[in-house]
Amino acid sequence: MTSTNENVSAFDEVNVFFDRAADRLGLGDGRREMLRTPWRELQVSIPVRMDDGTIKVFAGYRIQHNGARGPYKGGIRYHPEANQDEIRALSSLMTWKTALVEIPFGGAKGGVQCDPTQLSEGELNRLTRRFTANIEHLLGVSRDIPAPDLGTNSQTMAWMMDAYSQIHGHTPAIVTGKPVELGGSVGRDSATGRGVVYVTRETAVDLGMDPTGARVAIQGFGQVGSWTARIAGELGCMVTAVSDVQGGIHNDRGIDVEQLVKYQAEAGTVVGFPGTERITNEELIELDCEILVPAAIDRVIHQDNAPRVKAMVVVEAANHPVTPEADDILNDRGVKVIPDVLVNAGGVVVSYFEWTQNLYQHQWDMTRVNDELNKIMTRAYRSVADRVARDKITHRDASFQIAVERVAHVSRLRGFI
Repeated sequence: MTSTNENVSAFDEVNVFFDRAADRLGLGDGRREMLRTPWRELQVSIPVRMDDGTIKVFAGYRIQHNGARGPYKGGIRYHPEANQDEIRALSSLMTWKTALVEIPFGGAKGGVQCDPTQLSEGELNRLTRRFTANIEHLLGVSRDIPAPDLGTNSQTMAWMMDAYSQIHGHTPAIVTGKPVELGGSVGRDSATGRGVVYVTRETAVDLGMDPTGARVAIQGFGQVGSWTARIAGELGCMVTAVSDVQGGIHNDRGIDVEQLVKYQAEAGTVVGFPGTERITNEELIELDCEILVPAAIDRVIHQDNAPRVKAMVVVEAANHPVTPEADDILNDRGVKVIPDVLVNAGGVVVSYFEWTQNLYQHQWDMTRVNDELNKIMTRAYRSVADRVARDKITHRDASFQIAVERVAHVSRLRGFI
């Protein structure tokens, strides 16, 4: 993770929001420490034979933050900056995310420090299998269930499932986000983006905003950003800007998203799409629009650029895209910030559906998946909105307060604190 303040860890920044919730809930020091501290952290070395015959050793992590509410749940990311602090922060967010949407999981996260774009399919396969073998003693369908994340996908999960199954027998429920042919759920690829749109819809209602024609700028056009852009059209929103690692594009009259998806598949980037002007990722953050959706990496809105954000509402599709300092600046300026623990929970919700389907060996259809996702995301948003109205606090503070309250309550019931 990068930051405008390199001395502040990502885990410390996430805990700024946890501590605010703990203050309001009156939690004592001991209970705070138990809820804040990861329950288990594992670091492993992953030696991989590369295609040229050399051996390269990668660092891997699986951090289980809290399992009071159920098995640990969280993705595996392959990224050069997937270090221990980043994984620890993301595992914490998963604890609060699963509690907020009331699915029966705890929080975990895993990662390997690598650049997957520089590895061949064979190297990624061998890396995944060795990593799985090194952490399999922590995994289990009622213990810890990984999923895809940044730099991983359904193929990665197929390899993980196979590596685990070679030791324990055929176990499709050990990971989610698998190919449908191996027990994956329909609708999983679009789930996070669809959840983003459901939350955006509810936010628009509360703000009295007509989504028809509302300008949406989306930073990031990977799986989450591209599906958000496609599904936003169902609300009548107009996507006016998107970006990827190579830069961004903008057209204030709107972008044909379906044509852009085809263009990106061929060109490998959104840059150069006909009828648009090129902009930078930084410029996209500051565009004049109604809805800004950071859907790429963390901490892209910070104290330096937050004063120049022109959107009415920031919908956090990425994990931790707004620093605590920027969060305060945006709130002071009247910009609504809808937090990641709520906004991007659609992925883990449909992962829960997939896990359930695997346990019962039964496949849901797309209509049921989307209907159930809509119910859970709408219910979660409404619980947050009610807390915002009751306590006169921000959506982020309300989300964390609800989540921490639920985890603390279950911890008391189980006798942990």
